[in-house]
Amino acid sequence: MLKSLPAAEAYGDDSLESGADMSAIAARAFELGDLIKHSALTEDYVYWKRSVASSGEAQLRIREFLKAKDKFVECERFGRFHPDYNEALDQVYEAEAKLEEVEEVRRFKAAEHAVDLLLREVSQLIAHSVSESIKVPDNDPNPKGSSCGSGGSCSCGSGGCG
Repeated sequence: MLKSLPAAEAYGDDSLESGADMSAIAARAFELGDLIKHSALTEDYVYWKRSVASSGEAQLRIREFLKAKDKFVECERFGRFHPDYNEALDQVYEAEAKLEEVEEVRRFKAAEHAVDLLLREVSQLIAHSVSESIKVPDNDPNPKGSSCGSGGSCSCGSGGCG
């Protein structure tokens, strides 16, 4: 049996109606998911993902990149003092640059970024329609604005905010 929050109980909702509300919310969430899944952005993403998977050149460059990355991870275990650390890091950058030269990879990354932005915007719209203080997960390693960890003043308790 669903137990509603005190704030919901203040509106006179009983657990049966809350269960119905949750079903309606879940149904709408699935509808939204289907809309996103069948959007032009997602279809573009899937197309370029398949193109990367079927491109011999892309697969070769991916293997080269992963090999360079594995070597760097091995060196990184010992830190910057490993004799091959800088060389391994340079090889990762070089392999990554060669990978970026492949059109399918560039297009896939752009499509992936577009879908990521769409999902972030939808998540923010949903979260902020409930409350502006709700935190929304983000894949951006360099967030903008005054949210947690960026010097803004919040009460998240992470130690990085005012």
